[in-house]
Amino acid sequence: MNFILFVLIIAPVGVILFGWFRKNNSKWVVPKEPFPKEWKLILIKEVTFYNSLSNEEKKRFEYKVQEFLLNCRITPIKTNIDATDKILVAASAVIPIFGFNDWKYISLYEVLIYPSMFNENFELEGSDRRILGMVGNGPMEGIMILSKQALKHGFQNESDKKNTAIHEFVHLIDKTGGPIDGIPSVLMEKQYAIPWIDLINKKVEEIYNKESDINPYGGTNSAEFFSVASEYFFERPKLLERKHPELYKHLESVFKQDMSSRNLTKNKATIGRNSPCPCNSGLKFKKCCGLK
Repeated sequence: MNFILFVLIIAPVGVILFGWFRKNNSKWVVPKEPFPKEWKLILIKEVTFYNSLSNEEKKRFEYKVQEFLLNCRITPIKTNIDATDKILVAASAVIPIFGFNDWKYISLYEVLIYPSMFNENFELEGSDRRILGMVGNGPMEGIMILSKQALKHGFQNESDKKNTAIHEFVHLIDKTGGPIDGIPSVLMEKQYAIPWIDLINKKVEEIYNKESDINPYGGTNSAEFFSVASEYFFERPKLLERKHPELYKHLESVFKQDMSSRNLTKNKATIGRNSPCPCNSGLKFKKCCGLK
């Protein structure tokens, strides 16, 4: 079947049926099984944000990851995915809403994983393939598309102030309160909206004047600025607080997370065969989760 036809017709139909089934035949699914040990190892190895959390916070993060994967399908398109890819998608969803205990992505039913960049016609070959991710609208409502290449890069390089998956989930959060306009009304109290808009205008002007270290793509519009600034906030919070204190303060208020207090400078944890097993069993890794 033609790939574009599949994306535009078959995939949305699947999403509609999945959403209908969930709405009419079951409630929001919550985790009932223990968090899989192999998933915990992936988080330890791949997600610096997770490693910066306290033990209690890690358990809550694990719960949210598991909950997300129970309620949102991750579907590969012309590529293969594994447990690590799924965990990275879920971690990208959880990081920006970690400050909100009851947040649920109730409008998102499926994340499509493309192998690389694509164009506006969802084509993976040819020219104008510049898109790394998008939140669907119209017939694609309820779907997010992410480039597998960009998804992995976002966690492999956590110092470049870029994470495509987090960027797209911030767009989805923005969209929850209405149009994607850079004003996250579901998170932002009304009295802060005007100062936020004024700050965006100021920061976008700095980008235009080449007086800013914020990704120039943030100068596209207010929605893109919000997502770009959020990437910066979650990847390099201490640098953001130093160079853009007012922006940091606003984002801290929006996401209810003091990111600058987290230790994100450590390398992702390495697990040797004789290391204590990260599942807290009290055994060495080789005697527990490291068993083949």
